[in-house]
Amino acid sequence: MTGELIDAAGGAGALPDAEDDFDLGQRLRALREAAGLSQRALAKRAGVSHGVVSLIEQNKTSPSVGLLKRILGGVPISLAAFFEGPAAERAPVFFRAAELCEIAGGRISYRQVGRDLSGKSLQILHERYAPGADTGEAMLSHAAEEGGVVVRRRLEVTVGAARRVLGAGDAYYFDSRQPHRFRNLGQEEAEVVSACTPPTF
Repeated sequence: MTGELIDAAGGAGALPDAEDDFDLGQRLRALREAAGLSQRALAKRAGVSHGVVSLIEQNKTSPSVGLLKRILGGVPISLAAFFEGPAAERAPVFFRAAELCEIAGGRISYRQVGRDLSGKSLQILHERYAPGADTGEAMLSHAAEEGGVVVRRRLEVTVGAARRVLGAGDAYYFDSRQPHRFRNLGQEEAEVVSACTPPTF
């Protein structure tokens, strides 16, 4: 539909030229759903009416630059990224438990958030240590920084000459070039959520 919808500030502007097959309404709907937002939730974030979002998604009206920018601010995403199309959607934002990527198995489970970390600067892991599990006497070392929070049971963490048994809620953070080791000395599975930057683990 041609024509512009005046934004709440009273201004109007032409949207950037896009490919003929660019479906603005479908693109907005896909982004909204990927963010886990209803039309009403997005409208509330953007400070517009639910009907405005609905009309745009149905391609029954063309928003002004100002209005579209305001709505995209509720996602949030920039205008430039919005018009990049599907390429901007390659990296998912949310991950269900079953979608975490197992990068190791056995007595120590490392489940990574996201499958492809190429070009990324952060690695997030959900770690589980079976009773007696140990990363080994040959201590780990890699060029990064890492930290984590024990979320269940207890875990022994050794960093250089320092050693501490951490319980649920306790945390660690160190330069990963220091030799380090993790051991579950208990009789129940221990659980940790950790992060490593850059992803060198």
